[in-house]
Amino acid sequence: MNLNRRNFLKVLGVTGVAVTTGEKLVANTKPGETTELHGILYDISRCKGCCGCEIDCADANGLPYPEDGAELGVVRKTSEIQRTVVNAKQTSKGKMFVRTQCMNCNDPACCTACLTEAMHKTEVGPVIWRGDKCMGCRYCMVSCPFDMPKFEYKSTNPVIQKCTMCYELIEQGEVPNCVYNCPYDALKYGTRRELLSEAHKRIAENPDVYIDQIYGEHEAGGTGWLYISPVPFEELGLKTNLQKSSYPALTKGFISSIAPVDILLPGLLIGIHEAVKFRNQNNKEE
Repeated sequence: MNLNRRNFLKVLGVTGVAVTTGEKLVANTKPGETTELHGILYDISRCKGCCGCEIDCADANGLPYPEDGAELGVVRKTSEIQRTVVNAKQTSKGKMFVRTQCMNCNDPACCTACLTEAMHKTEVGPVIWRGDKCMGCRYCMVSCPFDMPKFEYKSTNPVIQKCTMCYELIEQGEVPNCVYNCPYDALKYGTRRELLSEAHKRIAENPDVYIDQIYGEHEAGGTGWLYISPVPFEELGLKTNLQKSSYPALTKGFISSIAPVDILLPGLLIGIHEAVKFRNQNNKEE
């Protein structure tokens, strides 16, 4: 039996957070119980760059363990085999670490761009990819303002890889794997409303620790991942030139004005999708 970090901690019955705070690490709700969006708060002041979240992510998604860790001067990026990375940055307050992954936007551009609804914004918050609907157009990659969806170009049966906040675990009433295992309490899962309240509280109570900004509160229309930091986010390599409104909002007026396309497009896309499925089945048989 493969005993990953999460299962190991379950056997022990404790986690670093539970030991120090006594908190019970379970999700607040299951999909379908509420329409309130959930997310993850990432406190950069607490991140020690252990890169354990990279291993937890690999465990949860059946991906290979990363070979390298966070090093100053080395910028690591997410890929088709790694959904999240932690990088080391030299900042105005010394060496700090920053994690990057799909931001799971409130109004995702990838979902709007997806012709077959393979990219799907779930009711509870995470954005997931549904392989049985995908036709391989990769418009989700082009449309993402954070450059996150990754395509397995070398695979004969390629998939799109991106952080989904461990949606399968959330469905079971649990929290994402990285949140469950973080030994420094740098990650917190909950409703987006609760997380924003917690973030504002930490900033107000510790003005010498944090800058007065929450990354993801408004960027690209708001995101499921929220960041608080001791230094400006541009020092950490995060995109700070994004618009505040969602990117799909830019096209909604145009799309609604072309009613004939709304009528004809679904049938066309279904035909393309079925053709792609038939081709893939033939490739597997060969």
